[in-house]
Amino acid sequence: MANKDSVKGTLIVALVLCIVCSVVVSTAAVMLKPKQEANAELDMKKNVLLAGGLIDPDQTSRKVIEEAFGNVTIKYVDLSTGKFTDEAPAGGTGRAAAKIADASERLPAEQDTAKIIRRENTKEVYVVEKNGELQRIILPVRGYGLWGQLYGFLALENDLKTVAGLGFYEHKETPGLGGEVDNPRWKAQWEGKEVYDADGSVDIAVIKGSVDPNSANAKHQVDGLSGATLTSKGVNNLINFWLGSQGYGPFLKNLKAGEA
Repeated sequence: MANKDSVKGTLIVALVLCIVCSVVVSTAAVMLKPKQEANAELDMKKNVLLAGGLIDPDQTSRKVIEEAFGNVTIKYVDLSTGKFTDEAPAGGTGRAAAKIADASERLPAEQDTAKIIRRENTKEVYVVEKNGELQRIILPVRGYGLWGQLYGFLALENDLKTVAGLGFYEHKETPGLGGEVDNPRWKAQWEGKEVYDADGSVDIAVIKGSVDPNSANAKHQVDGLSGATLTSKGVNNLINFWLGSQGYGPFLKNLKAGEA
């Protein structure tokens, strides 16, 4: 009979415990994966709807989210042509596609004002329609702040130049400073701002200090974040990038002309 207190016995017990624990953890991971994916999808829908002002921040139950998202259609845009495409982004959307060489392109430094390094060839957009008429369009945006990438959504009204809402669902900015991108009062400033001028050029800026409401440029400006100059600059850069020629600019122009 083997001595349970021997080195061999101890190793056997440890090995058995490791195998049992591994099986339990692996089984739990497999069983929970569908639920985790469903929760991630629900969270994405919630953030899209919140940025678009389509649900109340205090009413975010699964039922409310699913009902509101019924008016949203996910479509894909080929950024090289500025037109809709039936082909979904290779390897997934957003940051996943940006990591795949065949699904994205590395941007020259002078063009990469948002500091995203690689830009996906195809982007998902969220189209809100009612009775066949465009109501809003919600665009995924991202760019570098102070400590890392900010990920969010920018919503435009059906004129494709007026902001309906802006929200970030992931960032690494400092709480109380750059983290104020989450402050409802700051986000509310974006509503109604115009992102293009009369000639169709990008004209929106997060300025240093407060916007003078009597200024002729007030409708194109948002207050900077106090004590967070680099975060403010990062938000300014990412919004200008994604609305410009390297981002959704050509697509929005085509959509407005009915040629997307």
